[in-house]
Amino acid sequence: PFERVAWTPRPPQGPPQDCFACIAKPPALRQGSPVLSPSSAVYLMESKSCKGDSLRPAVPCKHSVEKKTMTNPTTVIEIYPDTTEVNDYYLWSIFNFVYLNFCCLGFIALAYSLKVRDKKLLNDLNGAVEDAKTARLFNITSSALATFCIILIFIFLRYPLTDY
Repeated sequence: PFERVAWTPRPPQGPPQDCFACIAKPPALRQGSPVLSPSSAVYLMESKSCKGDSLRPAVPCKHSVEKKTMTNPTTVIEIYPDTTEVNDYYLWSIFNFVYLNFCCLGFIALAYSLKVRDKKLLNDLNGAVEDAKTARLFNITSSALATFCIILIFIFLRYPLTDY
């Protein structure tokens, strides 16, 4: 049917640059596009698996116009110090406040533990570390003094002072 048909290579066109939408979804054939004559179809023929692709008219990318008008959005990521490493001694403070509240030291430890949690939320790492050290000190003191008093009470209950 084509007497003087020769395979001529098509100029390298490549996919549209920077437009994934156009690469992923090629434009459909336009309705009402002119029918190509055999002589003009020679230039458009390629060795493709789909014959319809070689006869598609070139359609400019509509996304390139949108990209030019759109400003490049920037993403800002704020990196805060890792506050999860600061221990607030909250459970220890509650235990000392409820069971071993020697001279209100358990209450003071609980107050400092809550301050540590607040400063961690505000990303004040230095203040949280200082308050955590203070809460730990009050927890140790309250636990040690309350334990010492409990041991003394058991000793005096076992060996009353009347025996001496």
